[in-house]
Amino acid sequence: MTEPPADRDRRRVEEIFGDVLPETTSDERDPDPPGGDRDSWYHENRPPHHDR
Repeated sequence: MTEPPADRDRRRVEEIFGDVLPETTSDERDPDPPGGDRDSWYHENRPPHHDR
């Protein structure tokens, strides 16, 4: 039984480069869920000149 060309090509690429390509792209995955307070990001990333 022979493997399909796509599987053979993918296996060959993985042999050479390792498993560097994810199965899904970032736009296919759910974004990271927002955590904590909605304003906390703004307070954590506040530029120093705003503290004056």
